[in-house]
Amino acid sequence: MVAPASVSKQLFSVTLRVWRQAGPTQPGQFVDYPAANVSPDMSFLECLDVVNDGLTVANDEPIAFAHDCREGICGTCSCTINGKPHGPGHGIATCQLYMRTFKDGDIIVVEPFRARAFPLIKDLVTDRSAFDKIQQAGGFISVRTGAAPDANSIPVPKEDADLAMDAATCIGCGACVAACKNASAMLFVAAKVSHLGLLPQGQPERDRRVLAMVQTMDEAGFGNCTNQYECSAVCPKLIPHDFIARMNRDYVKALFKSQFQPVSASTGGGA
Repeated sequence: MVAPASVSKQLFSVTLRVWRQAGPTQPGQFVDYPAANVSPDMSFLECLDVVNDGLTVANDEPIAFAHDCREGICGTCSCTINGKPHGPGHGIATCQLYMRTFKDGDIIVVEPFRARAFPLIKDLVTDRSAFDKIQQAGGFISVRTGAAPDANSIPVPKEDADLAMDAATCIGCGACVAACKNASAMLFVAAKVSHLGLLPQGQPERDRRVLAMVQTMDEAGFGNCTNQYECSAVCPKLIPHDFIARMNRDYVKALFKSQFQPVSASTGGGA
């Protein structure tokens, strides 16, 4: 059993310098909030909870931030901490960042993800529905509900299965966009395209999928990729940037094929 005295020695204090903005059209600014008696075993979101409890008691407006599972699965806890999406950790989401990462007296700067395609809603909360639109444009397969074939009926090479699983780990948090100087969503789109493109079930819509998802990405206002790989460096699921090259190849092939479709259709040929 740990003695109370030793427990108290582990506690420390930090200052959270948080971006506060009441709404998308309101002016914003950084506001400092002291956080005392912080346990090193607290997650960063728990530290925000403690600060918000104090603000509520003082009848002040709590800091708005998004969260759900707090297990690194849902991707909603997206914050930029000390200039890095999800903070100074590696391969973790904001909810998996623990306060033992920081030292007593640290000033921790917390702000929302900055991207035109992720408009700010309030404080640390941004609207990332642009990702949903990209997914809706092609991130699915056409199988009747309740009629899916047995998973073992179609052989899949292990290398392809492993790569597809790597791509499928994307949680759509948007860290790749926030880290990119161009606010590019290429890593997210590449992961979604590659996940299905590597599997037999994803082949019928393969060409249409990559064309539709890339077009929707461009329409949403995301920037272009310049291959500097900030995206993969901050990805909480460590998705490699190799998927971007894979998606580019699929896109060029699909675009080339699509040039012949209008001709075939006009002459009565197959689509």
